Amino acid sequence: MVAVTGQARSGRMAIGAGGLVGFLVCVELTSGIIQGYYAPLLTDIARHLAINDADVNWFEAAGLLLSALVVPTVAKAGDLYGYRRMLLATAGITAVASWGLAFAPNFATFVVAWALQAFYVAWLPLEVALIHARGRGLPDAESATRRATGFIVAALQAGAIVGALLSGQLSTALGVPGVGLPPGRLQLLLCVPAVAVTAVVVIIWRRVPEPARPVVPGTLDSGGIVLISLALVLMSGGMTFMRLDGAGVWWPWVIVAAGVLMLVPFGRWELRQSDPLIDLRVLARPTMWPLQLTALLFGVSVLGAQGPLSTFARTDPTVYGYGLGASEFVVSLLVGGYVIFSLLGALAFPLVARTTTPRLSLIIATSFVAVGYLLFLPFHHSTGQLLTNMAIAGLGSGALVAALPSAAAAAAPTGRTAVATGLTNTTKTIGGTFASATFALALSAGVHTTLGGAEGTAGSLSGYMTVWAVCGLTAVVAALCLVVIPRLAFADRSSDAAASPTDEPGAAGDHLAGAVDVAGDDEPGGERTGVRA
Repeated sequence: MVAVTGQARSGRMAIGAGGLVGFLVCVELTSGIIQGYYAPLLTDIARHLAINDADVNWFEAAGLLLSALVVPTVAKAGDLYGYRRMLLATAGITAVASWGLAFAPNFATFVVAWALQAFYVAWLPLEVALIHARGRGLPDAESATRRATGFIVAALQAGAIVGALLSGQLSTALGVPGVGLPPGRLQLLLCVPAVAVTAVVVIIWRRVPEPARPVVPGTLDSGGIVLISLALVLMSGGMTFMRLDGAGVWWPWVIVAAGVLMLVPFGRWELRQSDPLIDLRVLARPTMWPLQLTALLFGVSVLGAQGPLSTFARTDPTVYGYGLGASEFVVSLLVGGYVIFSLLGALAFPLVARTTTPRLSLIIATSFVAVGYLLFLPFHHSTGQLLTNMAIAGLGSGALVAALPSAAAAAAPTGRTAVATGLTNTTKTIGGTFASATFALALSAGVHTTLGGAEGTAGSLSGYMTVWAVCGLTAVVAALCLVVIPRLAFADRSSDAAASPTDEPGAAGDHLAGAVDVAGDDEPGGERTGVRA
């Protein structure tokens, strides 16, 4: 566990027994359990709610939509009112929603609870912003942030492994052969993550200190919140109506277009604000916009493809001619394998970044994601093939989960660290939101009858091929976007100082313009360790 010394006499983040990151590890371990636990159970949940496999994507779409709205507001509120307070509030909401999932009586209630559970996505941006702020003044602040972020992301991935394997084992033990999980036993399994999140609420409440004062002065941009919320609701609502009425109906497209057009008044509003919800001027920086676009494209695969991968593995090839016919336990092994390699990618990223450059390590990570998903197109006929593809994609995905917020913190101007790290999560979530809705359309289209000609509940093979192609190609585009970032972006100040003044003109300047400190992020007496600012 990692603690940060206040005056940076050691020049780096120290490993301690009761430091700040020790608390963050507990929080992210639970976040990982949430993210890994449900995937092996999605088919059983679909049968319990009497819906088709393709409709599972609407769980993700609802959660991703709400999280896209939540993260900017929570990140800004963390800057204004304190990180501990916002962590406690979001953890409480997540706990209530997790219990709601366990006892939801119907599809609509389940979707609402699933959406509210998405408040947990605000945890990581708040944590990375705090770590970066506590390392202010260090000559290696950026690499120290990457190391600490690697630790908490590794905890997140470890939690996902625990969650996936635990749900697989429990579902196998409690399931009925040929039937699956009876409703009562499914509810019992869904109580497990609820208990874990409730424990996190207690940890934050009892162990994380209240900040001495708000981090930065300012107010929440309520007008910006309303405008961006309206834009996202219109766009997602239009996609929902396309799913219900088909892509050939014209009026859902009008709703989507209206949502896109709402971004124009949102942008104009934000540019007029002295303290905007999303600082578009920061977003336009040459070190920032490729990073945020990468997060948007990365969200397509890391958030939008989880449901389809699970339902494809559960699809019976003797009935449909494709799929693996895997049990819940086998699916949990697939998910666990993916997350193990994601953990390795998260831990390897700081080492690769130190050996090469942060920018090049980001390009390598996105390339792994692209190769992994494109390999699904020819190789999807066996468990070994799926596991190999997921391992390759997992290495890149884990690295990006750790890299994107820490890179955004390095590129952010003074006083905008939480918002910048939160923005990577928001753009990633937006990408996942619309990917999830689009993938639902793709899986519902095409031929999805059984080999015997009867109407089936599985997604179409052409839909799955579309999912994998889109995930791979968006990662390729992301890698190309990262090429335009200055070579020394996100590097430590010591690295910038050692670089030749003629090497990549403007790169160091863009990076140093506000990379390290956040005004007011440390309380007076900030040399204390383990304190959430």
